[in-house]
Amino acid sequence: MDVFSNTVVLSRMQFALTATFHMLWPVLTTGMAIYLVVLEGLWLRTRNPQYYLHARFWSKLYLLNFGIGVATGLPMEFQFGTNWAPLSEAIGDFFGSVLGFEGTMAFMLEAGFLGIMLFGWERVSPVIHYLATIMVAFGANLSTFWILVANSWLQTPTGGTFENGKFIIASYGEAIFNPFMRNSVMHMFFATLETSLFVIGGISAWYIINKRHTEFFAKSLKIVLAVAIAVAPLQLYIGHLSGEQVYHQQPSKLAAMEAQWETIPAGQPASWSALAIPNDKEGKNNWEISVPNALGYILEFKKDLSEPVQGLNSWKPEDRPHMIGLVYYSFRIMIAIGFFLAGLMALSVLQWLRGKLSAGAIADQKWLMRAWIFAAPLGYIAVESGWIVRCVGRQPWTVYGAIRTADAASNLPPSNVLGSLSIFAVVYSLLFVSALFFGSRIIRQGPNMELPIPEVGPRANIEVKPVEHRPDQRPLETTQSSSQS
Repeated sequence: MDVFSNTVVLSRMQFALTATFHMLWPVLTTGMAIYLVVLEGLWLRTRNPQYYLHARFWSKLYLLNFGIGVATGLPMEFQFGTNWAPLSEAIGDFFGSVLGFEGTMAFMLEAGFLGIMLFGWERVSPVIHYLATIMVAFGANLSTFWILVANSWLQTPTGGTFENGKFIIASYGEAIFNPFMRNSVMHMFFATLETSLFVIGGISAWYIINKRHTEFFAKSLKIVLAVAIAVAPLQLYIGHLSGEQVYHQQPSKLAAMEAQWETIPAGQPASWSALAIPNDKEGKNNWEISVPNALGYILEFKKDLSEPVQGLNSWKPEDRPHMIGLVYYSFRIMIAIGFFLAGLMALSVLQWLRGKLSAGAIADQKWLMRAWIFAAPLGYIAVESGWIVRCVGRQPWTVYGAIRTADAASNLPPSNVLGSLSIFAVVYSLLFVSALFFGSRIIRQGPNMELPIPEVGPRANIEVKPVEHRPDQRPLETTQSSSQS
């Protein structure tokens, strides 16, 4: 098949490009917004000016991600009218409403309060500003909710029936709270939060290992670690629940995730494929390392399966997912990263308990700081891998079991789609380079430790410590006593 003459394939490639690139930005803003709420809340509670300076610094990276997220998110939705018009016509009464809810409820809420959060520090009272920060965080996470509602419905369509190729809604509630919705929303919520935590922790570790603002960023790393203690293991557990759901609701996707070609009957133990080389054409694995009986324990915490695991060969080739190697290894990459981040969190907590993360000792933990820097981009890779599993594993269906992808695409000239795909690739490449440039500049400049602290009432005395200034950067520390205004 000539890829460049196939409209469906080109439309899928374009949507994959725009979705994959767009996902990089709201992942951070959604989780970082919660982190900013925590920082500002700590500042208002303790009157410690360092929390205020943290909030001001991290909000710069938030704004950068928000701007690019908006610029890359809008073209995604437009594609439902250009490249996927038959799909929009068939399911638009529900799917279009949900995307409309995301725009009017979530995005407008986030965008409306964003200006107050970023520029209102000295223009509104601290309480009003804190309310604006909470609304930004709520709007960002509400956006995640509606997007996951829409995508979960594509995975498990409920709440109505298809009549003459068009979805007729019987119950909005049933459609919104479809079987995949709860676990999907929770899994993505914790994914965005965990990714943001390890990005913030990785940036903090970079400052620490370079001995810049060591005490300042040791504090941010500890805040990250305190939240990650709960988030990292919870994400693993919710991921397990999502896997169980795929087992019961989407057997063909599970077979692709595990490169399972032959059916394993109920009541029998099942081996888990740790590594393999799937062969789509011959319907087998050319090479495999498996763990006996492990799949049953992974799916149901017991040796024997209560339901069969259907093999890919039990479906006709046109009715099952392809690109099995992509789905198979994307799933394993996501799982491996989840366990690595949880392990790094546990190891860091151990060092914290041993007193190795104090301001005076943390810079000596170079191996640990390097591990945090290495972990900073891993959350992005895990999120992208998870969406590959979710969407590629759903094929050949756009609406699982109801509308095939081949029937959902618009009948456009391949040259038109190839042209728009090429333009997106160029523009998004420029945006990515720009984001790296401005993001790195924000990080190189570091926090502005000389910002005036707004008066919010009595504050605890902050001990003034002499600091050594380097000629090539701002002061390493700043302190404030209760006499400052």
